[in-house]
Order: sequence, then structure tokens, then C-alpha cells
Amino acid sequence: MQYCDPPFSYRRRNTREIAIGDPAAGGVIVGGAHPVVMQSMLTCDTMDTAECVKQTLELVEVGCQLVRITAPTVKDAANLQNIVAELRERRCLVPIVADIHFKPEAAMEAVKWVEVVRINPGNYADSKKFATKEYTDEQYAAELKRIEEKFAPLVIESKKLKRCLRIGTNHGSLSDRIMNRYGDTPLGMVESALEFARICRSHHFHNFKFSMKSSNPKVMIECYRLLVARLEQEGPDWNYPIHLGVTEAGEGEDGRIKSAIGIGSLLCDGLGDTIRVSLTEDSPREIEVCSDLLAQIPLLTVRTGSTAFPTSSDISGTRRDACLPGFPFNPFHFERRVTPEIELNEQVNCGGEQLIRVVVTRATWDKVAPKVRPKDDVKPEAVYEDLNIAEIDPTQSFDINCDTQLVTVRDGVKLPAITAFRLLAAELKRLGRKNPILLKDCIDLEPAPLEPRIALLRASVVIGSLLADGIGDAILVRSESGGGQSLRLAYNILQAAGCRSFKTDYVACPSCGRTLFNLQTVTARIKTRTEHLKGVKIAIMGCIVNGPGEMADADFGYVGGAPGKINLYVGKTPIKFNIPEAEAVERLVDLIREHGKWVEPEVLETAAN
Repeated sequence: MQYCDPPFSYRRRNTREIAIGDPAAGGVIVGGAHPVVMQSMLTCDTMDTAECVKQTLELVEVGCQLVRITAPTVKDAANLQNIVAELRERRCLVPIVADIHFKPEAAMEAVKWVEVVRINPGNYADSKKFATKEYTDEQYAAELKRIEEKFAPLVIESKKLKRCLRIGTNHGSLSDRIMNRYGDTPLGMVESALEFARICRSHHFHNFKFSMKSSNPKVMIECYRLLVARLEQEGPDWNYPIHLGVTEAGEGEDGRIKSAIGIGSLLCDGLGDTIRVSLTEDSPREIEVCSDLLAQIPLLTVRTGSTAFPTSSDISGTRRDACLPGFPFNPFHFERRVTPEIELNEQVNCGGEQLIRVVVTRATWDKVAPKVRPKDDVKPEAVYEDLNIAEIDPTQSFDINCDTQLVTVRDGVKLPAITAFRLLAAELKRLGRKNPILLKDCIDLEPAPLEPRIALLRASVVIGSLLADGIGDAILVRSESGGGQSLRLAYNILQAAGCRSFKTDYVACPSCGRTLFNLQTVTARIKTRTEHLKGVKIAIMGCIVNGPGEMADADFGYVGGAPGKINLYVGKTPIKFNIPEAEAVERLVDLIREHGKWVEPEVLETAAN
């Protein structure tokens, strides 16, 4: 299976065009050669018409092209009529997406009023009980028949009203039926979506797109790659558009880095027709990041046919273009590239089973080293200029006579960094070499320093996508000109990519009308109490929709159970119920303490005056 051409150049996936609303009356066309569309979501109660209109107008003002609104009940879905009517009265023509979970009857109401209905195959026709059951083929077929009976009416109505559907699976909310046959896997997510797509196709309805969201960028990348590969297997007319997003990415730098790794990596491979950056912040902030991220993709990719793309003579002087190396990594299952362990310096080794190491330039070392304390987790581990490193142009023939030589791409190679490092890994594989690789976020320094927010996105896309490919034993961030900032960014990228854990990791949903508490306020409160915990992952979920499943790899969970009431989880198991919100953060701390994960925050000593 293959999800794109060999990954050394950019060619956007050829998808069929789908209409979201009437393009002549403010709708958009998604897919084909049309630009990637930016989406966000309202955070208010769907029954609050005035606030929904206000937030929608604010989003449109900053460039949002699709606005999603949750519809948890039939009553909420019916109020979409009032929201849309008020928006159209104000000449706001942005298409509206209704977000549906658990309630097919809410979907049937929403489809009357909005341009898109998003359904989740994991809970549209099933309730989540985490039950274990073996299905015979006959029983499984009967379940599919039952699902079709529930879903087909929405398909028929969508076709009649010229609506669009989004078939959106979430890593956290697969049905028990899928879990029991495929496990909590990317394959399970893909097969769940394909079951619903087949129902659409059986009714000759094709105006739909897919999404495969996870809070883990590596899992998210694997899911989308596998989805596209499976669609290719199904046939050329299965080229439906896809929506990209890392769900529950969180806030601040961490949320942006996770999103840049997941979304940016796939955009650089030519995948994606709509995107959303899910942040636990005010929704307009998401559009700013979407816009910045999309602007980086042409700068981080090289188009097929470009003179900068490696040709046969560029690479070896003898091989033909048709023999360019294939994938130097498994695109559907993360495996760290096998390398020997080598010494970086007298204190630190890299490669093998060692952690991915953080290298800095001499200039950065001179700035930050005097401020580093012995117990600090964020510290330089090697100086680039001091390393015994072979700098290679992977477009030219090269020879490495041992596996213990650290290698990197030479500065000035006329390729984007992702392409160059993938090509380096592929050439080493062809030569039978396993040399550890030092990744750089850029191989051509900009003439002027990048703005910090742009440097963060570029470094995250380049290094994060390569780490998600399993490539890289050490990293060097140079596009961020601030010494301390570049060091911190390197560690944050490693944490977001799941390569190192030097601080508390948070999985936080971005808020919507289902949310049962103020996510921004509560997230800040939880961080204040827990951000000193190393290697602990805490999920903060506004409601139960994605909660238990999306928290499967979290140590602890804080989930809205009812208005003013919180449920606490260990992993995906609920432990404490209906805790008053005023007490819940301290009860979470108690739970962490009970499970041996709590340490008291270090009190910094201040020098006496």
C-alpha cells in the first residue's frame, strides 16, 4: 500500500470536488485544485442564538471559511435554524457544520438547516460501553445492517437537500464492535469510516469527506496515511477529500506544536483539503495558526517537476529517475530507525535506545549554558560545532565506511529539509548503513530572523514530521534566533512527538457548546497545580464525547460529567464521580498522590539580600 508518491517531492492528492452549500451564494468547493479551507468551532451554548451569531461573525472576520456548531440534542439542532437565519439576515454566508454525537434524530433535524453534518461512526449508531464481545461474521454483518438502517435516512436526506457529510472518526470514540474486531488502532478508525462511506455510496451519494483525528500526532499521521492508502485500494473514484486536525491539542506553544507536527506533516505530503487547529483558546486564535501553517507549506516542499527536485544524475550519476529510492520508513506504523549507539561527547550518547538528544549551536551554548542548573531538564546536550559529524549532500554519491559516524544533511543543499533528510535516510538504507542522524529544522538560514511564531511552526513541521517517520537521533533548532527559546522549542517538539517527557503533558479539548465547565480557566488552574510533574499525562475534557477513549494513554483524566460536576479517571477508567467543580482540582491532586505520581513542587531558593 502507498499513500503518496515516494516522499521526496510534493504532489497534492487528486481529490474529487465536493460542494459545501451553493458556491454562487457563499458556499465553498472543497477538493480538487481548490485551496485548503480553514475551519473552526464555536465555544458557546447552541441555544444562545445571539452568542452563536456573534462568535461566527468574529470567526469570519479573521478568515474562517467553515464554522462548526455542536448539536447535542434535537432542541439544539432545531435552533440552528434561528442561528443560520440571523447570519443570513446579516449577509454572513459562511457554511455551517453541525457536530453530531450519539443522536441520529439530532442529525436529521440539523440537516434541514446547515450545509454540513459531521457524524462520528463510533457513536452515531452505537453506545460506548467498553464491552468485550466476539462477533461471528454473521453477527458482524447483522450489526452493519443495523447501522445502515440508522444512517441511511440521513444519507437520503442529505442527497435530497444537497448537503455535505463529514465522516469523522476519533481515536477516542471507536465503537465496541470495531474495538473488538480491530482494536484501538488506525486500521480500526479507517475501517469504521469506510463502513459508513459504503452506505453513502450504496445510495449514490458522494458529497462527503473524511477525518481521522487523534490527540497523538503520530497516531493521527498514521491514520490519515492508512486512510488514503485504503481509499486508493478501493478504486480511483474513492478519492474523497479529507479534513485534517489533531484533536485536544491543548493551548499555547504545546497546542501549536502538536498541530504543526500532525497537520503540517500531512500537508507536506500533499494530503488535506480542509484543516482545523484545535486550541483551548478563543476560536479566532485557531484561524491565525491555520493561516500561518498553510503559508509555510510552499516553503517546506518542492513540487514534482521542479528543477530543485533530485534527478537521477543528482542522486547517483547512474540510477534512473524510475529507480529513486522508496520509503525509508514504515508510513503506517511508527518504528524508530535502527542505529547503533554512539558517543556525542564525554557526557552524552545518542542512537540505539538512547533518548533523542538536543544539540545547540556554539552561539546558543554561550547564551544559555551559564544559566543552566544541575537539576534542569531543559539543557543543551552537545554543541554542533564540536561534534564529529559527516555533513552529506544526499543528492550526490557519497560513501560512509562505518555505521558509528554521526551524519546530517549539509547546509546549502538545494532541497527542502524534510525531503533532504528523507533522501539521506533512504540512501543510507540503500547502502546498508545505519548511521545515527542529526536533524536540523533548516538547511538554509533565513537572511533575517523569523518571527517566533513562524519559527515555531516551521521547526515543528520539519523536525516533528521526520521524528514521526522514525528518523532522527538528535535535533538542532536554528530558525528560532533566541537562544533560550530555541532550546525550549527543541524540547517541546520532542515532547509533542512523544520522544521525550520532561514536563507534564496535557490533553485538553478546545471547548464547544457541550462543554460543562470553562476549559480555559480550569486548564490554567490544573496547570498551576500540576505543571511541575515530569512524565505525567493529564487529560482535561469538557464532556464525555471523546473523554474515556481519547484519554486511553493519559495517566489521569478530569472530565465534565454534569453541570458543576466532575468525574475523575485513571486511564480510561472512571474512579470518582460527581465531584463539585470547586473541589475537583484538589481531588485530582489527591488521586495523583494516591497512585504514587505526585511530588511536591521544588521551592526555588532566593539569595539573601
